[in-house]
Amino acid sequence: MKLDDDDFELFGLPRRFAQDRAALDARWRALQAEVHPDRFASDGAASQRVAMQWAVRVNEAYQRLKDPVKRAAYLCELGGVAVQSESNTAMPPAFLMQQMEWRESLEEARSPEAVEALADEVAARRRAMLEALQSLLDERQDFSAAAQQVRALMFVERFAEDVERRLEALEQ
Repeated sequence: MKLDDDDFELFGLPRRFAQDRAALDARWRALQAEVHPDRFASDGAASQRVAMQWAVRVNEAYQRLKDPVKRAAYLCELGGVAVQSESNTAMPPAFLMQQMEWRESLEEARSPEAVEALADEVAARRRAMLEALQSLLDERQDFSAAAQQVRALMFVERFAEDVERRLEALEQ
């Protein structure tokens, strides 16, 4: 292992969007056991600092790899296309219309059941978008289209959080 390995190399995984979460979790635990600073307690301060760097590196990689949106964005970057979520918010008109309709539905929802129905619709859309990402990244290796899909998925995930907050407010 080298500190400058990409996350997939670090974890010994193929550079793909589709990942086995159980295998990822198991590899993270194994790496943590290997680099945990407590293993180097008797080796002195320098060894502990290096172990701490490794532990941080492993944890950062795990956070990127376990989250599908972060993993997709990372794959886009590795493929030479930055997602630019802060500076590029352009979306297709149909996507923007869907977002507006969802926002209106959320504002008009007066019951937990209505909000749950919207949550189900958003979750189904998210699943479809993740499937499309898998195809774009693993099969077509179209990093530009995948980056646009990641940006759209970020919008959907933020909206899903809004829906969840609204549901919690209605249930109190």
